[in-house]
Amino acid sequence: MKKLSVLFAAAMMVVSVGMAKAQKIATLDVAGILNAMPEKKKADTEITTFVNAKQAEMKKKAEAAQTKYALYTKEAPTKTEAENKARGEEMQKLQEEMAQMEEKMRKDATAKQDLLFEPIEKKLMDVVTKVAKANGYDYIMDANSTGLVYKAGPDATAAVKKELGLQ
Repeated sequence: MKKLSVLFAAAMMVVSVGMAKAQKIATLDVAGILNAMPEKKKADTEITTFVNAKQAEMKKKAEAAQTKYALYTKEAPTKTEAENKARGEEMQKLQEEMAQMEEKMRKDATAKQDLLFEPIEKKLMDVVTKVAKANGYDYIMDANSTGLVYKAGPDATAAVKKELGLQ
């Protein structure tokens, strides 16, 4: 019986080692490839330009509000209570508009980023799939992932860059 269990354990080790070797795993520097793609650089520039324009617009509005607030504060002693209350409500409404404008800017920037990056990510994934099939990789893991504990085996970064025409 003891010989049978030792034989079974040895057979299981051979089978498991054989299965592990049957799977080809490669790593890929996803961030490095994305940062080298001209499409990504162009998209980054477009997003930065968009955000900067919106921030400049918000800054103008904030400066106008600040000027109005300073004027209202200066004139407050000479105005009636009703006028001061109306001005206070106007300033509160202006502040709410600014907050809504900022939230809209964030949403618009995220939507623009998603729209611009979607075709870039699709192109990269199509090439990764092509390279994986051509080289017989079962798995390609992101080389920069913090979840990657052990990194050995082939690196598919060069093949993907070559396929994208980045080298």
